[in-house]
Amino acid sequence: MSVYLLGKEPFFPDPNEAEPDGLLAIGGDFSPQRLLNAYASGIFPWFEEEEEIYWFSPDPRMVLFTEKLKVSPSLSRTIRQGRFEVRFDHDFRGVMEQCAKVQRREDPGTWISDRFIEGYSKLHSMGFAHSAESYVNGRLAGGLYGVSIGRAFFGESMFYLEPDASKVAFVALVERLKRQNVRFIDCQVDTEHLRRFGALMISRAAYLDLLAGALKEQDG
Repeated sequence: MSVYLLGKEPFFPDPNEAEPDGLLAIGGDFSPQRLLNAYASGIFPWFEEEEEIYWFSPDPRMVLFTEKLKVSPSLSRTIRQGRFEVRFDHDFRGVMEQCAKVQRREDPGTWISDRFIEGYSKLHSMGFAHSAESYVNGRLAGGLYGVSIGRAFFGESMFYLEPDASKVAFVALVERLKRQNVRFIDCQVDTEHLRRFGALMISRAAYLDLLAGALKEQDG
């Protein structure tokens, strides 16, 4: 298999042609149309290196079905205590900027550049990108952001400045998505943290079928 070099048009090759590590293509930009085409095709930008964007479609892939969310007893207690105030889309850019500061020991290349922030902020202004945020005394304490298309939500990154802040925001987001009949959250890659919430690994083929169904429901 070969890694594709993207041109000016916002199109992508077949995700099934990705390398074993999921890398499919390099290049392109963060234009809204390219980003939307990527997610609708089962592809996402993972990092930027030397001003080139690296696009992935991993196999297998981690997914959380909204009706399968698991919340631990200790986190349930934290939520009931009401320490955190959860808001949606109140400070999308602020969430992205905080996520960009997170040091990821296992994936040092997955940092969020200024171009990431600008591209996703445009999607947010168009109604396709959203954030869930936890506040303590009016101060942003944690949160996450992602992209929403059809009946699917594509999680991107999260951060916390206080323990459990991002977890509380995540639970609130999943419950909100469930009420909106969103079927699943694309968690992209395997993490123990998301496994605790009930996320599981599925094949790329299964994921693409799931995604097609979620997009078709929106079209209908």
